[in-house]
Amino acid sequence: MAKRIAKIAIFTALAMIFSYIEAIIPFNFGIPGVKIGIANIVIVIALYKFGVKETVGISFIRIFLIGLLFGNIVSLIYSFSGAALSLIGMIICKRLKLSIVGVSAIGGVLHNIGQLTAAAVILQSTAITYYFPVLLISGLVTGLLIGAVSMQINKALIKLKI
Repeated sequence: MAKRIAKIAIFTALAMIFSYIEAIIPFNFGIPGVKIGIANIVIVIALYKFGVKETVGISFIRIFLIGLLFGNIVSLIYSFSGAALSLIGMIICKRLKLSIVGVSAIGGVLHNIGQLTAAAVILQSTAITYYFPVLLISGLVTGLLIGAVSMQINKALIKLKI
């Protein structure tokens, strides 16, 4: 039990570190709001390594602590909205036996939809939905990339029996 808790704590710390790295070294795609989401590598792997409860915990603890340390209430709302929808979709897709890349791609798309929905509510306007095609494509591309990396890392962890 202690070993499992230690692994979950390490995953949480790694997700926070990846979030911090992405915040201080922004990967600028020339499109506002588009990020790779490298912390999601940890979340996708956790879903396969630990299960639903632990993954939700890792994700929301990371978002809360990063938001507390480096963000504000609006960034917390956007992050929680995106993560909640993304996790629900990834959990369903994993249960449907989609590949880890497919699960991640769905997660990337749903994360952006969750954030866009939160923005529409906060701004009290549906005008922001014009941005949907951009976020759909970027979520798919980054989700596929994160999924491919997650798949390779997961294979290595299985091989190492970690």
